[in-house]
Amino acid sequence: MLYQVEDWDDAYANAAHIPGGNDYPARWEAEAAAFRKTARQENIDGGDLFLPENTAKGLAVFIHGGFWMKTGPAIWSHLAAGPVARGWAVLMPGYTLAPGARIAQMTRQVASVISDAAGRIAGPVALTGHSAGGHLAARMICDDGTLPGGVAARISACVPISPLADLRAMMRTAMNDVLAIDMAEARSESPALLTPCPDIPVTTWVGGAERPEFLRQARLLADIWAGLGAATDCVIDPGRHHYDVIEALTRPNSPLTCRLLG
Repeated sequence: MLYQVEDWDDAYANAAHIPGGNDYPARWEAEAAAFRKTARQENIDGGDLFLPENTAKGLAVFIHGGFWMKTGPAIWSHLAAGPVARGWAVLMPGYTLAPGARIAQMTRQVASVISDAAGRIAGPVALTGHSAGGHLAARMICDDGTLPGGVAARISACVPISPLADLRAMMRTAMNDVLAIDMAEARSESPALLTPCPDIPVTTWVGGAERPEFLRQARLLADIWAGLGAATDCVIDPGRHHYDVIEALTRPNSPLTCRLLG
């Protein structure tokens, strides 16, 4: 069957295609607030850092989504629960949202916050992020000096969840009225158009019930980077949609958390 997108805005619309989709933000805020009440948290410029009871085994990073235009780290705090229970510190970096910043600026901001946290927490660094955050997680391991060499050398895994890997598609949506992605930025900021750092295992993770474009983007990144020599996998999580595919990070022994932490 031929696949062709006829409505680019609908292709990336999630809430309209998820039962009760509009109820999820309030649920996330409540779960995040409940987690913060009992979590050990350290103040860090530009993000939230959650700590385990004992010396951290390493640093896990979750980068939030929202099409680079919405939300912030605080709404996703509960997703730190799984890695923290496994003894890892968890960083949730923030970044300036569009139209206040271009995507290239967000890339630099997130890299700076990760570098700061990596200076505080010893051991391996495991990267993940969701949707636009999946884009930024993949962008961190592109072989163009985005992260300092010492930090990049510590990355043990990168697991972009439902990533937006090729920004050229976003240029066709009404969101680009705010994002203002042009072809030059699409080429310089799309992980699928860049080369990954060597020796970092990459797993794209996407819900089986997601919009076809998110499935395509997840497969695209895994396939292209495999062709550039990276060890990649694309996991399609059966029955999961764009809003619940991330819930597995709240559980220490879920397949998603295990893939991230090894």
